[in-house]
Amino acid sequence: MTKAVIFDMFETLVSMFSGSTYFSEDMATDLNIPVEDFKKAWHSTEHDRSCGNCTIEEGIRKALEMLGAYSENSVKLLSDKRRKNLEGIFERTPVDTIALLQELKRRGIKIGLISNCYSDEADAIRKSSIFPYLDVALLSYEQGICKPDYEIYKKAMEELGITAEECLYVGDGGSKELFAARDLGMRCLQALYFADLAFEPHIPCYKLDDFEHAYKQNDILEKILSASQGPRDCIAH
Repeated sequence: MTKAVIFDMFETLVSMFSGSTYFSEDMATDLNIPVEDFKKAWHSTEHDRSCGNCTIEEGIRKALEMLGAYSENSVKLLSDKRRKNLEGIFERTPVDTIALLQELKRRGIKIGLISNCYSDEADAIRKSSIFPYLDVALLSYEQGICKPDYEIYKKAMEELGITAEECLYVGDGGSKELFAARDLGMRCLQALYFADLAFEPHIPCYKLDDFEHAYKQNDILEKILSASQGPRDCIAH
């Protein structure tokens, strides 16, 4: 019996591709820096940004210092644009996402979140309309560890008070998250309902034949019901 669902955030509950995007090439263009040079410097700070060793502002500063392009105004420009873009992402939270979370709550199924994220993304998640539905939220920036480290999954299960066999993990598959969840004994579902929005080179994960798939948010509830052999009802709209 499924007692909890642990979700990924981006490309699972919301999509970064749902409207305007702001990726490393956009940041480079705003500062008139060669894109490949900026991307190399930016990605070199990713681990520190993800694991809480530096804020988004500090990560931008480090990248710009590597390129000899640092200024406080540049850091503010890029960090402000990132935060504005994140606001838009969460403002566009799909109604089907909220409906799913409401239905899981109604059925007494606990809801967890494990998200690899930077400081600005962690702030946006906590301010979002999704956050109040979460029983447990483990954000890599705050936890100091990232998926696919088994420890962050184990901590989520411990805080939810469940075993792996009682948990469904749902994610787009980036960061090898589904493989780690499966290794620990969770049932896994790859979220593909945002997949058509993504574009190269930012596609987080392609379709994985190793896992079951959800092509709309309601498929997640259907999988839970089918596993428990309950009635195959749907989310009410």
